[in-house]
Amino acid sequence: MTSKTFRKAALCLALGACLGAMAPSVMAQAVTGAVAGRATAGDQVTVTHRATGLTRAATVSSDGSYRLGQLPVGDYQLQTLRDGQPVGEPVTVNVALGGTTTVNLGSAGGVANLAAVQVVGSRVVNRVDVRSTETATTVNREEIARLPVAQSLSSVAMLAPGVISGNSTLGGMSFGGSSVAENSVFINGLNVTDFYRRQSFSTAPFAFFREFQVKTGGYSVEFGRSTGGVINAVTRSGTNELEGGVEVTFQPDAWRADFQDRYYDDGTVNTRGSRDRQSFTKANVWASGPLIRDRLFLFAMYEQRDNESRYTNSSGSTWTNSGADDGFWGAKMDWNINDDHLLELLAFSDESETDYDNFGYNWNTNERGALSGERMVETGGKSGSVTYTGHFGENFTAKAMYGINRSRSFSRSPADAPCDWITYNNASYGPAYRAMGSPVLGCHPGASVVSHEDEREVGRLDFEWALGDHLLRFGVDHELMTTDRVTAYPGSGIQYTAYGRTSANQVLDNGVPLPPGVNAFLMGRERADGGVFDITATAYYLEDVWSVTPNLLLNLGVRVDNFNNKTAAGDSFIELDNLVSPRFGFSWDTKGDGTTKLFGNLGRYYMPVTSIISYNFAGGLLDERTFYALEGWRQEVNPVTGAAYMAPVIGTQIGPVDDQFNISVRDYRQSVDQDIDAVYQDEAILGFQAMINQAWSWGVNATYRRMPNAMDDVRINALCGVRHGTLWPIANPGDDLTLWGTTDMGCAQDGYVTIDTSTEGYITVGSNRVIGYSDPKRTYKAVEFQIDRAWDDKWAFNASYLWSKSEGNHEGPVNSDTNYGDTGMVQHWDHPANNDRYGYLFNDRRHQVKLRGSYKFNEMWSVGGTFTALSGGPITAFGVTWPDENFAVASYTSEGSGGGTGWLCVQNCSGAWDQRVYEFSPRGAFGNMPWIFDVGASVTWTLPVDGIDLRARFSVFNLLNHQREVNVRGRYEGNPGVVRPYFGTATGWQAPRSAQLVVTWNF
Repeated sequence: MTSKTFRKAALCLALGACLGAMAPSVMAQAVTGAVAGRATAGDQVTVTHRATGLTRAATVSSDGSYRLGQLPVGDYQLQTLRDGQPVGEPVTVNVALGGTTTVNLGSAGGVANLAAVQVVGSRVVNRVDVRSTETATTVNREEIARLPVAQSLSSVAMLAPGVISGNSTLGGMSFGGSSVAENSVFINGLNVTDFYRRQSFSTAPFAFFREFQVKTGGYSVEFGRSTGGVINAVTRSGTNELEGGVEVTFQPDAWRADFQDRYYDDGTVNTRGSRDRQSFTKANVWASGPLIRDRLFLFAMYEQRDNESRYTNSSGSTWTNSGADDGFWGAKMDWNINDDHLLELLAFSDESETDYDNFGYNWNTNERGALSGERMVETGGKSGSVTYTGHFGENFTAKAMYGINRSRSFSRSPADAPCDWITYNNASYGPAYRAMGSPVLGCHPGASVVSHEDEREVGRLDFEWALGDHLLRFGVDHELMTTDRVTAYPGSGIQYTAYGRTSANQVLDNGVPLPPGVNAFLMGRERADGGVFDITATAYYLEDVWSVTPNLLLNLGVRVDNFNNKTAAGDSFIELDNLVSPRFGFSWDTKGDGTTKLFGNLGRYYMPVTSIISYNFAGGLLDERTFYALEGWRQEVNPVTGAAYMAPVIGTQIGPVDDQFNISVRDYRQSVDQDIDAVYQDEAILGFQAMINQAWSWGVNATYRRMPNAMDDVRINALCGVRHGTLWPIANPGDDLTLWGTTDMGCAQDGYVTIDTSTEGYITVGSNRVIGYSDPKRTYKAVEFQIDRAWDDKWAFNASYLWSKSEGNHEGPVNSDTNYGDTGMVQHWDHPANNDRYGYLFNDRRHQVKLRGSYKFNEMWSVGGTFTALSGGPITAFGVTWPDENFAVASYTSEGSGGGTGWLCVQNCSGAWDQRVYEFSPRGAFGNMPWIFDVGASVTWTLPVDGIDLRARFSVFNLLNHQREVNVRGRYEGNPGVVRPYFGTATGWQAPRSAQLVVTWNF
């Protein structure tokens, strides 16, 4: 083959980004892509979408540059025209999600930048994207098919450096040291992020997607409302080819290793799971093709799922069967009205219903008892969007989108009305419970009665206007988010939890000592709330992508956000206006040949206020705890099932009702700081990327993030320097606070009062000192090294190492240290003692190593592998009191209540509060959890017959079956000086080894 012929064949496909490359952010909402480069001035460059016939053209400017933007993802035929006649051979280019494919054309019409690309059989891959100013990883369906990656958006995100799993109880992901409640997820430009807690998102089957982009930093101004990361996914679309396929996924229980039972050092049970069983099967069928050739296209999919689980609770006293056999449907329609005007429609449903049947269970005899309760949980919802794209001439593009994203959460049981929820604390009452024979407690299966619906209505406009060396991008987006939620405990509305005595001088949360002779007690918790609440979020942005020289690109942008959380009556509750986010980025092609680049960016990012804040603070929260002596158990008959169960014999009430957690809405002026500031994060990134040769590239970048403020519920009991009843306003701890004060609270007169909460706002109990809160601070520092070998139809490899340090005195809007996930109201500021120490935070994973690779033996067999190694997070101790105050700053009873303190009592702990001696315990003082290692492997078989696309991929996750702890108990004390026996023991572990078979037949 001659060199000329080889080059023509090699240019059959040009990709703008490869796995692990930095993807640019110059697309409106980044659901499309672009082709750009240099050519002969006056020539015309045309691209034609090979699958749909869509054609676009641009004239090369006088400085030799051209750009074709807002192109749907896919393969295009590129042709140079001079005086209306073709010049050179056509080139096939691929437009990637959110990417710009750089194709420089010589005077003869051929590609001129071959030295800066890799020839991969019939494709050319840009090894260094000199038009990028952000850090992102772009992955397509073909690349994922070569790797052992679980079928979820989260699993794709985990491929990116700096993305780790969050607290195993809360779930979610941490991007760059952020908490799990700071990320955003988009499907075809539609925001599908849960806005109630911001810890989940709507999703679709893996086979429904075409391409994924994981943004870990430096993203452009069209993206906001996130201080963590962004997952940006685009779905498949129809083409001129009539196609279809079937895919079946098998994940039987027989291919899953047993969960290891865990015991404390004293031999008592921590958690049991070795008899848990789970099997999962799903099958989807899809069809794609033209309704009108070259004009109207449809892609549609239906997936049926069968998910069955059988498991015990942690103590092994109950058995649960759960099952879901629901289906997913989704469709994407594309209408090329003409070459300049396009209309897209997306619709999908991720509704799901799971049934739970609970039984009594005897672990020792492996016998299941009678049915003790039933429960049904509904989740998901229907979502959709319509998007119009219009090209007006060669230089101006407009885009409009309207969409709706819905989700729901309903929990129902026949026992909701007649039965209370009865449970026990395993750590303190577990031995006594097992001595009873581990009977069924209560006649309710155990869950709050929840009715919850969320709806997000989205409208946005995006524009691009090319003016010489400047690409101006501007737009507006508006979201109306509505939460309709009611929740309460079943039966009488009180949940009863049995506890055992943990010390001779045990004090309850209401401040009353546990009476002598009472060795077991009940905590009756009544919690109820509800209402309908709206949030509006509006943003405007303007950006100039300025090609200062052919080798230097500047990205200058500004975004202005406005958030308005409303009460159930429609009044503004928290209103945050004119939040200005400047963003600056640059990319310098240092050699001018596209083989190396120096890039960086600076930016500010704001977080919206979740609707759980409105729900609890603008709607009111009843949260009261009452303590009773437990005088034994009596047998009762379940009114629903007829089975026997044990009910507590409630004895004498111990002390008053603990109502300190109630949130009143009698006066909104005392519920939120009148001058509250939004939470934001500043970020700086500097990086370098270069080709080693046409196959290999490497890069290094450094990231610095700082979050200098917080927004949370803050305990205020001395607004005017005098003790009064506790207020829980949403405020910025450590900053000024303005609330409505009254003479009854000790103020000189009724009216607004402004205080500096860094020095005042709280008066201690006993010592009566007026004090304030520590300044919030969170920083993240990281250096990332990455080396990449692109796929050449034989093998590919990517390796990254990331050193990072996450420090401060608060994680963010959730509290993983204590497994508390009510976003924005998570105990960090329930007392000045909670956060008066700075140090290593929960998501601090100092060392992160990620490897992935694939190898093709022949046309029939190929293999893939992944490897992740993460150093363990810090182990931090939390006490219950601190010096110079006679008050519990964390729960004596429950491990889940109160933020805790870094002060641990070491002497005179059972005596008078002012005689106690404390030691200060820094964050991470008790070492680190173990390193986490995870190995994945896959083998793929492809039928070696032309014209038949049949393949099977067998993947194994956690191949070595490591089940190391990923979460530990941080509660060090129960009462002052009384160490909880299970401090530092695990509460979460790696999932056991499992395997999956995916069989795909496309026709």
